[in-house]
Amino acid sequence: MINSIAAELETVRKASRLTQEQLAVKAGLNRMTVQRLESGALDPRLSTVLEMARAMGMELLLVPQSLRHEVHGFIRSGGRTLAQPAGADAPASVVDVLASQQGGTRKP
Repeated sequence: MINSIAAELETVRKASRLTQEQLAVKAGLNRMTVQRLESGALDPRLSTVLEMARAMGMELLLVPQSLRHEVHGFIRSGGRTLAQPAGADAPASVVDVLASQQGGTRKP
């Protein structure tokens, strides 16, 4: 499980065009910690994973295994419920509503 989290963090870091050094600085970590975590050479503390995720604007979410598939589908849909219409006249998704409440700039 840690390896999949580390791989996901690395994917997000690269998509964000951050170097290991930049992520380390943002997360208050040593660059070698980031490098070792991404390479699988380090079994990190949860606090390290949380700091790296937060430095890239992410949060870890614990989901019951029985709901994993449904939650994954919901997230991939952008927060739209089943059979919710798309398009200009569609109601905002849950993600859009939450983003607007937090001052986000996500548009439907």
